[in-house]
Amino acid sequence: MKTNRSQAALIIAASLLTVAGCDKINSFFGKNEPQEMVQRVEPKKDETVGMLLPDFAQLVDKEGQTVVNIQAMPNGAAKRGSSEEGMDLSQLPDGDPFSEFFKRLVPNMPDMPQEEEDGSGLNFGSGFIISPDGYILTNTHVVSGMGNIKVLLNDKREYSAKLIGSDRQSDVALLKIDAKDLPVVKIGNPKDLKPGEWVAAIGAPFGFDNSVTAGIVSAKGRSLPNENYTPFIQTDVAINPGNSGGPLFNLKGQVVGINSQIYSRSGGFMGISFAIPIDVAMNVANQLRTTGKVQRGQLGVIIQEVSYDLAQSFGLDKASGALITKIMPNSPAAAAGLQVGDIVRSVNGEEVRASSDLPVMVGAIAPGKEVNLEVWRKGEKINVKVKLGSMGEQTESNTASEPEAKPQQPGSEGFTPQGSGLTLRPQTDGDGKTHLVVIGVSGAAERAGLKRGDEVLAVNNLNVASEADFRSALSNAGKKVPLLVQRGEDTLFMALNLQ
Repeated sequence: MKTNRSQAALIIAASLLTVAGCDKINSFFGKNEPQEMVQRVEPKKDETVGMLLPDFAQLVDKEGQTVVNIQAMPNGAAKRGSSEEGMDLSQLPDGDPFSEFFKRLVPNMPDMPQEEEDGSGLNFGSGFIISPDGYILTNTHVVSGMGNIKVLLNDKREYSAKLIGSDRQSDVALLKIDAKDLPVVKIGNPKDLKPGEWVAAIGAPFGFDNSVTAGIVSAKGRSLPNENYTPFIQTDVAINPGNSGGPLFNLKGQVVGINSQIYSRSGGFMGISFAIPIDVAMNVANQLRTTGKVQRGQLGVIIQEVSYDLAQSFGLDKASGALITKIMPNSPAAAAGLQVGDIVRSVNGEEVRASSDLPVMVGAIAPGKEVNLEVWRKGEKINVKVKLGSMGEQTESNTASEPEAKPQQPGSEGFTPQGSGLTLRPQTDGDGKTHLVVIGVSGAAERAGLKRGDEVLAVNNLNVASEADFRSALSNAGKKVPLLVQRGEDTLFMALNLQ
């Protein structure tokens, strides 16, 4: 018994020594008190949600009333799929686990988009109020071709809406309802957004009104196919049919974008969605409101991205800017003296980071305005003033097509400059003009992306039409050489690395 008590005493003493030792260690590292793993963050005066995990309930409570649901159909079209008729469950496959769920839910089911047999049907979307007297922003594809547009407010009031105007290129439409003293969204600045920042969407996916989804900004300035004038905000916020036209909020409760598109192979959300920056949308809305149409500034050039190799071949310190590959005839660019091979680095002092930035920046300026371009030309910075035109469709990004096979002339074997990996053959067209056509690639030429059938127009910004021209231009160009190439209907630059 004494032994047990002695052992117990020793254990207690050891425990006390251990605790005392830990206290000394903590004291040594300046940790006399337990440290919280998560620290509290007090709300800020600018209404930023002051929590490590944001409370979106605050945002919805304050801003949810500014969001509207939109139903649009062609004039005279019968409405189908309503709650009175019930939902068509024949679309669900046999044994679908949601079949019984939907059958029980049908009596309270919201209106669902259904296609009419003749191709007409009801469109569902979202929007938000930008003025107390009833101006509303949404997507063009929600209301395009529709003559009967209904707007449902958060408090269940319904209004017929008039389409003031729409712009297909930006996918922005402006509606007007006859109402007063409406709650209005706060407009934010998309340029302040950062990748990783929390954002939230409010809308009506599949007709379920006032639905809230949240996520983060994945990237900014995304360029999508056939979308030259919109630097999209990419997010992982869940967006589905019916969310289109709804607002994307930051944590200050400010609208920073209009939810517009998703990337999907299934038709539903797959983790990638795109929003139109609100500054782009408001510019369009102001033009639609004042003039009923949208005009965009235009340079009249075709451009391509500046790769790392191209930047080095042109003597640039970093890969940025927009490389001009073609000047449109009778365009503002031609009148201002811009040249093929110029790299536009800034517009009115604002940096052009990627080629996709240039159409957006120029398109945001009204036609007839003069802009100052900083251009990199033959190893030097120069400034060029251009008075913008109004045919925005002429400013394009270069997407080269596959080359067409050129007819080969018998008896001409071609030539291969040492180290280039190019085999070229001079060919004469019907007008008597000579062209240098690629008939073989290897080594440096293959790595640069050149292909059989390409036509080499210039070497290091010097036009070439013969073997002597090519060899002379190449010998004076250094180790990294920009080649201007004709491929099909397109012209593009490629960097030939001779090292």
